[in-house]
Amino acid sequence: MTRERFGHDERRGDIVCWLLTAVVAVDGLEGVFRDVPLWGGFELFIVAVASIPAVATRDWTATVPWPLMAIAAFAAVARAAGASFEPVAYLAIATLALVVVAELEAFTSVELSRRFAIVFAVMTTLALQALWTVVQFYADQWLGTAYLRSQTELQWDFVVVTGLGLVLGALLQVYFARFEPAGGVSRNGTGSP
Repeated sequence: MTRERFGHDERRGDIVCWLLTAVVAVDGLEGVFRDVPLWGGFELFIVAVASIPAVATRDWTATVPWPLMAIAAFAAVARAAGASFEPVAYLAIATLALVVVAELEAFTSVELSRRFAIVFAVMTTLALQALWTVVQFYADQWLGTAYLRSQTELQWDFVVVTGLGLVLGALLQVYFARFEPAGGVSRNGTGSP
């Protein structure tokens, strides 16, 4: 499938992206107002970050790749269905990192080589995991939660999220090699603004 042919189907992709974003937003709101405010807040943060291109450009078709929001929606639905918190959190953190990298690559003048983009995605994933660990620590202290149970588990969190970031980063680069997002910065000088 070429970029030109994919361009005819981009509206469908944008609609799918917004529907998936709505799924994450609804689950996030439910979490904030019901039983898991920390997780719900994190989901709403993913929605906010994913919405930045559309808000900044005032173009509803300026979206992140819908497969990224599909992963975020899968994490939201899995958690709502009772899946274990840790694997779902790993997936959501890696997805948020990839959303940030995808937005930088598609909607700014930043040009990332394929290898660097993967490394950058992994480093962003690690930074977000570190931030999430700090948030969990303070939630345990102030809210009486038990997110952080042992140092060994905490170290494995970083190992697993790093591996997941590598895999998802490589998949994102395959996606960008095949498709150019609507509203994205053209790399060949003739595409989108």
